[in-house]
Amino acid sequence: MKYIIDNDMHIHSYLSSCSNDPEQSTEAILSFAEENGIKTLCLTDHFWDDSVPGASEWYKPQDFAHISRALPLPQAKGIRFLFGCEADLDKFRTLGLSKERISEFDFIVISTTHFHMKGFTLHDEEIKSPETRAKAWVERLDSVFAMDLPFHKISLAHLACRLIAPTREELLKTLSLIPEAELVRVFRKAAELGVAIELNSSDMNFEDCEADIILRPFRIAKQCGCKFCLGSDAHHPQQLSDALPRFSRAIDLLGLSENDKFVI
Repeated sequence: MKYIIDNDMHIHSYLSSCSNDPEQSTEAILSFAEENGIKTLCLTDHFWDDSVPGASEWYKPQDFAHISRALPLPQAKGIRFLFGCEADLDKFRTLGLSKERISEFDFIVISTTHFHMKGFTLHDEEIKSPETRAKAWVERLDSVFAMDLPFHKISLAHLACRLIAPTREELLKTLSLIPEAELVRVFRKAAELGVAIELNSSDMNFEDCEADIILRPFRIAKQCGCKFCLGSDAHHPQQLSDALPRFSRAIDLLGLSENDKFVI
């Protein structure tokens, strides 16, 4: 059976500073889910644990006291509305999430591709070229896989993120420079650990001529036995709707079935 669009595991509310949209409330998110057949959804506001040193000035306000203002989440019959977060890695490969705090979350989205945060997520030498960015793409995943984490409730966010490079041309070149052997290696590890691979709405908004490059990591992930979840990464209400046709197109192009679905 074809992969059913019934989950959205990466959604921001107005509590994420890059949203700050009063209309992006938990009530509005749940209402959208009810109207569109979404059975499992997760609130994943940006988060940096204040017990973990090294937060950037942008991340410091995104502590647990701040994002937990969303609780308790509204609920509706037949829908699981989970409380999660989007955690990040700094340039030293430190995850902004303590072991003590992990149990507070139903689900955790880990971003390894926020390359635009200059001086915070990557060292200067890592952003010099598509070649160095491609190497960092792999190394940051390896650093996550080496951590002691509950991978059964974790996804890897936007692996073809536009924020990997300053231009579209450089993004495509960076992704194309990741060796196939390295992609096979990291996705075999991802499958072994049971971590989810996210199909992010923004990543899946590509031109037909870009499909082979953008979808290459995900095709290899599927071949390696990885499971997939969906993530609108919505910061505003319209982005929830925009994600649905992008998900459908990606599912068709990748040939995903219900057997490829990550289930928490």
